[in-house]
Amino acid sequence: MCDEFTAAADDEVLARKGLTRREFAGWGAASAMAGYAATAVAAQSAGLSEAMVDVTTPDGTCDAFFVHPAEGSHPGVIFWPDAIGLRDAKKLMARRLAGAGYAVLVVNQYYRTSRTPLDLGFGSFRSEEGRAKIMPMMASLTPDAVTRDAAAHVAFLDAQDAVDTSRGIGTQGYCMGGPFTVRTAAAVPGRVRAAASFHGGRLVTDQDDSPHRLLATSQASFLFAVAQDDDAKAPGDKHALRKAAGDAGKLAELEVYAADHSWCVPDAPAYDQGEADRAWLRLLELYSKF
Repeated sequence: MCDEFTAAADDEVLARKGLTRREFAGWGAASAMAGYAATAVAAQSAGLSEAMVDVTTPDGTCDAFFVHPAEGSHPGVIFWPDAIGLRDAKKLMARRLAGAGYAVLVVNQYYRTSRTPLDLGFGSFRSEEGRAKIMPMMASLTPDAVTRDAAAHVAFLDAQDAVDTSRGIGTQGYCMGGPFTVRTAAAVPGRVRAAASFHGGRLVTDQDDSPHRLLATSQASFLFAVAQDDDAKAPGDKHALRKAAGDAGKLAELEVYAADHSWCVPDAPAYDQGEADRAWLRLLELYSKF
């Protein structure tokens, strides 16, 4: 997960790209974001409508980014960000998906402690001050809290004219958001029909409510896109996920990608456009079935 990043790991990833951390901060991230933005614009087959919205939950009011094609109704998607939260990079990713024909709700998972803008970055875990800010935010996301939020997000989507309620709902998550997709599918099994985790962390734990143990309570199909460095640290997790899916009779695609943690996120040091595009195509394939 994002909180397990180290400066040395980032340096290693950036060195393979011929960059230093200073160069990445100065122009590398901006360049990747610009390239992703161009791809997102090119993917848009129609105009989009977007706005920041408020979602009422049992615990308060969650601010979120809602984007969808300007005309018609479309399948809804709940988008769980990584530990850095809702920001411009996630909005770009959501616009690309909306351009492919989906009504996408990108949530601020930290709404209990802070509304956007969150003023977080991938360096937030490096300093004592940064960790003092972000760790309590992350701690607020208990399994029960995520489950309550998931049900509220589904209810919000189902109340929108832009959402086709005759279709299932999809959910996707990155890093810490990966396991939240499984909890979402288990929270509202009658509505959530597809869940995708990209370089997700803590999908397999020894807890009774571990995400991999929740597959049987869902009606969704799953995509688990695993980072190669995460797999190297916990090689048994993929086997546990495959077994859990098989035992539950669930369709689940699981692949270890030739890229490191956060490779799908355009403002991350590990962003890998080639592998990210390949994961994007697998996401579209998954969503086409609900």
